[in-house]
Amino acid sequence: MKITFYTLGCKVNQYESQSLKEELLNCGISENAPDIIVINSCTVTAESDRKTRQTVNRARKENPNAVIVLTGCMAQTAPKDAAKLPCDIVLGNTANRNLPLAISKFLQSKNKVFEVDKHTAGEVYSTLPVKSGGERTRAYMKIEDGCNRGCTYCIIPKARGRVRSRELSQIEQEAKDLAAAGYSEIVLVGINLSSYEYGLQNAVKAAAQEGIKRVRLGSLEPDLTTPQLVKELVKIPQFCPQFHLALQSGCDKTLKAMNRLYDTEYYLNLVNHIKEICPEARFTTDIMVGFSGESKQDFEQSVEFCKKVGFLKMHVFPYSERPGTFAASFSNKVQKKEKEHRAAIMREAGDIMTAEILKTYLGKTVQVLVESDSGGHTADYVFVRLQGENLAAGQMVNATVTGIENGELIAET
Repeated sequence: MKITFYTLGCKVNQYESQSLKEELLNCGISENAPDIIVINSCTVTAESDRKTRQTVNRARKENPNAVIVLTGCMAQTAPKDAAKLPCDIVLGNTANRNLPLAISKFLQSKNKVFEVDKHTAGEVYSTLPVKSGGERTRAYMKIEDGCNRGCTYCIIPKARGRVRSRELSQIEQEAKDLAAAGYSEIVLVGINLSSYEYGLQNAVKAAAQEGIKRVRLGSLEPDLTTPQLVKELVKIPQFCPQFHLALQSGCDKTLKAMNRLYDTEYYLNLVNHIKEICPEARFTTDIMVGFSGESKQDFEQSVEFCKKVGFLKMHVFPYSERPGTFAASFSNKVQKKEKEHRAAIMREAGDIMTAEILKTYLGKTVQVLVESDSGGHTADYVFVRLQGENLAAGQMVNATVTGIENGELIAET
């Protein structure tokens, strides 16, 4: 029996796939059972749903005798559509931890198993822990689920329910397990990480167990990232000064249409406050282009604002309308070709910003966590290609930057 996972979407999905995989491997399903293929779906855009359908259909065509499982956000938000797909088991996010039981049930009855329940008020955090992060040195750890916000383009609150948070003691234990497994860096992730109810600074402290050299945060909401929080975070030696502040647009009109709870003035003030508290901080972000109603002038404002911030990296993506969201009813839609054109312009601006920032490292000594034979990242998330001998994954080394090539630093140990 072979177990295969196809994971679509975010780091939270990657974590949950690892969690489900470990659970399956430990549950004692007979080795004589058919191969099992688990598709952990994303539904953040209509394109995400299309990719999920495509993945399920391809898996069935190529593996006619396998047990096909569909779980994740698409199954949760569109259960009727999920039920029509050629899979044997459909589990929503509310039921995915029942995967071993669902597989056993299907193998016994050969009848389709369908478990999708709506999220309810008062849900508790219930994701299973993991003991292996999937990479050689960096492990992702989910500490929060759900979102209480109402961004007009987003279906995720329906897919994930209300905010719920992981207990600090569970974070501590999983960090100890990951350290024992040889991991050196932990990245804390969540659906809305900034809404973690026990304090992000406390979560970082809990993850900073013996053997863990770095703790990094995933995506943060700007209006929930306060200077006081940053002051507490930088007191923790293992904390990585990379702030992924999700901007989405650098135009106030567009931000208001998106129902984002800040404007560009607030965002820029926050960046400047963080720089004062933590001069070595670097900023990364998500930028959406071509949102309904975004004029060329609005887009140009967004580009200029991003340049003003000076991002190390930007994840740029064209707006993809998601049925079931408030924004799906908006008029003045931007044509696909124009959205792709704007995305290319924004990416080019991002590449120029990255290049300018990388130049500031030339001749300096940086500390690198070795991740592979080719190199690793600095604490502020710059990839460094290392030139040296006897480099082992998990090792922390000092290296002198000698050059820049293909958006990466070149350094000698």
